[in-house]
Amino acid sequence: MAAPVTQEKAALDAQFAELYRTHLRDVYSYAYYRIGNHHDAEDLTEQTFLQAYRHFERALAEAHGRPLRPWLIRIAHNLAANLYRDRSRRPASSLEDSAILAALHDTEEIAAAREELRAVLRALRTLPEDRREALIMRFALDMDNREIARALERTEGATKVLIHRAIRQLQRAIDAGAGEERAGDQGRRRRRAGGGP
Repeated sequence: MAAPVTQEKAALDAQFAELYRTHLRDVYSYAYYRIGNHHDAEDLTEQTFLQAYRHFERALAEAHGRPLRPWLIRIAHNLAANLYRDRSRRPASSLEDSAILAALHDTEEIAAAREELRAVLRALRTLPEDRREALIMRFALDMDNREIARALERTEGATKVLIHRAIRQLQRAIDAGAGEERAGDQGRRRRRAGGGP
């Protein structure tokens, strides 16, 4: 009697290992864009898969053959929300990490790319949580509207509207940040030139 249980467990573990290999990058990317630093993203990814492992058999049964990526992202989303709640009770460090660049570029290109990424991430943090989540899932994870809707527990129509509004709000936030940056640069140049404030 023990042998079939062991075989079932081994088969389930093999399925979970495949899920892990297939979606590790997605979960980590989501966590990184959501939280903003490498170490916390690694921790959140690990916690996501630990929680997923505990509930994997039930998730398989309830999925009825549908992909489990939205379920994994939903777990990561909930864990990230808990982390934000915990951090709101104590000061958080600023975002210092930037994207890992695959190709070699000159120093000026690297600096410009990192600053552009920082500007987007700063603007992304100004969005309401549901809009931020939708954009991360859509553009960082390349999830389709159906997957995002499942992960956020919304209808596809509501998800389309959410993404559209999020993109518009993000663009406005980026533009506003760029305007503030230009104004700050002009003020610093005037002060250096002795022109006052």
